Amino acid sequence: MWTLVKIKMFPWLALWIFFVLWNTIEAQTRYTIPEELDVGSVVGNIAKDLGFDISKISDRKLRIAPGAGKQYFAVDLGKGELIVNERIDRESLCGQGASCLLPLQVIIEDPLQFYRVEVEILDINDNSPLFMSGENTIKVPESTLLGVRFRLETAQDRDVGINYLRSYSLNKNDFFALNVKNNNDGTKVAELVLEKPVDREQQPVHNLILTAVDGGTPPRSGTTHVTVMVIDINDNAPSFDQDLYEIQLSENAIPGTLVLTVRANDLDEGPNSKIEYSFESHTAESIQKLFVINEDTGDITLSHALDYEKSPSYKFDVCARDKGTPSMEGHSGVQVTIVDVNDNSPEITITSSPKPVREDAPVGTMVALISANDLDSGDNGKVSLRMSSEYPFKLNPSFADHYALVTDASLDREKYPEYRIELEATDSGSPHLTSNKIITVDILDVNDNPPVFSQPSYTVYVRENNAAGSIMFSVSASDPDIGENAKISYSILDSKVQDVSVSSYIYINSDNGSIYSMHSFDYEKLKVFQIQVQAKDHGSPSLSSNVTVHVFILDQNDNAPAVIYPSAVMGSVSHQKMPRSAKAGHLTTKISAVDADSGHNAWISYRLVEATDSSLFSVNLYTGEV
Repeated sequence: MWTLVKIKMFPWLALWIFFVLWNTIEAQTRYTIPEELDVGSVVGNIAKDLGFDISKISDRKLRIAPGAGKQYFAVDLGKGELIVNERIDRESLCGQGASCLLPLQVIIEDPLQFYRVEVEILDINDNSPLFMSGENTIKVPESTLLGVRFRLETAQDRDVGINYLRSYSLNKNDFFALNVKNNNDGTKVAELVLEKPVDREQQPVHNLILTAVDGGTPPRSGTTHVTVMVIDINDNAPSFDQDLYEIQLSENAIPGTLVLTVRANDLDEGPNSKIEYSFESHTAESIQKLFVINEDTGDITLSHALDYEKSPSYKFDVCARDKGTPSMEGHSGVQVTIVDVNDNSPEITITSSPKPVREDAPVGTMVALISANDLDSGDNGKVSLRMSSEYPFKLNPSFADHYALVTDASLDREKYPEYRIELEATDSGSPHLTSNKIITVDILDVNDNPPVFSQPSYTVYVRENNAAGSIMFSVSASDPDIGENAKISYSILDSKVQDVSVSSYIYINSDNGSIYSMHSFDYEKLKVFQIQVQAKDHGSPSLSSNVTVHVFILDQNDNAPAVIYPSAVMGSVSHQKMPRSAKAGHLTTKISAVDADSGHNAWISYRLVEATDSSLFSVNLYTGEV
């Protein structure tokens, strides 16, 4: 997709057109934009390019993962467009690098997914060549031979590529020409070349203008004034033994460390050959704070601690000036490359905070996105992230230093409702540096446990003639789940007692399991029965358990004995005959009685209540024999 975007640079710069280019290679989307776009400018429709339904990206929380520093881009959830959120200055972001890529991590939830997007920042010609000093003074002895060259200040240009410094020019004059020398590192150095002898008595000062022009369209330029002072004699300038000094210095070098020694020679004699070393006048203040040069020996020493992560190299110019009158100068460059030391511990970043995970989540469910980075370079910056194998989770590498935390085994909330997972990041430096971070994962309950009764079965004893509606007994069950999954309702399963529904005899409180009688029991009619109680949770789908309750009716002495002999049909008086000759102990008759109760309540004893002569007859207490 190509998108035309108008950008406004400076008041004097006309509108121009750029293309936003995207392409997807191996699930990677790249856009290309120029620097200095207005905030709010559209980079591209990221929702469409990643295949998302624009109407759903707001609910799914499509966003750019935050990173260290500024958030240069944002997502317009209404249109699905990637827009510029901060001023983008390529020179600040990537310096003189040939390529400038801003990696973005795009996150969308429900389900949790992430994509890698790169935005390539193109350089525009927004920086003019700049001379650090507005004026340069060159001292030229009047005895200087034709063709002698005098180094001029080098212009700085923060742009890169075609927009970088392209050429120098010198205003028209009768005495000097301009020579531009290309160094091995690609920089251009302007030199003033004497083409016509100068005469201090005729013209002691020559005022020139040096112009630096870049290769942009339209080109930009910068100027500096060059003042040439014509002086006498001392016609040999000091000369360094190298055009460029290159040295490597460890990042952990302590202040006072000798970096290197520069050397220059002067063919003159006496004071004209005595050399004094210094930094070039246009040397940045930061360089002069970090390094010190001995003016007599040329020793350059370190004065402050280094930090590779702030600047991996330093380049500056040194000057050798003799003590002739007037003095002459020689120039050389110094390139100090800082060697990285493993002085930064890895940093663990939770890109997407973990959401609670259902205990029935399948293996491989994504829980969180994590990144591990190290500011060091090379092996010192290579980071590995790991966690203990005791957790039912694992880390899956995604791209670069990003990982996905996923489930690696089945979960059980009833055993472990929460996991505090310790992550450890280790770099490959020597010695290794590590850092740790704890991530908490909550487990959501699933209704996977049925209620469990407190006993495998219950036995209940109820006295007959109990009051109707009185509580007989209580059953209880528990559920290791939580919330609605642990709420229990009790019920009695339908069954028959003496061909009558059990619900006619008892009912149960569904909330607490208390069992009540529906009416008074009669032991003589019903001695024992069983009921099935069910405990069901409120989960979806619900789970249940059953238990058997054995109910025994206890007898009470609620029945009087009944005489079966003599039978009541014979009248209230029974007549018995016995011989006149009967002696004491003669069995006259036997009284028989029964009792509907049981146990002790059914034991019967006999006694005489009334007799004409109690001394003539007796009744056996236990048998009823008269």
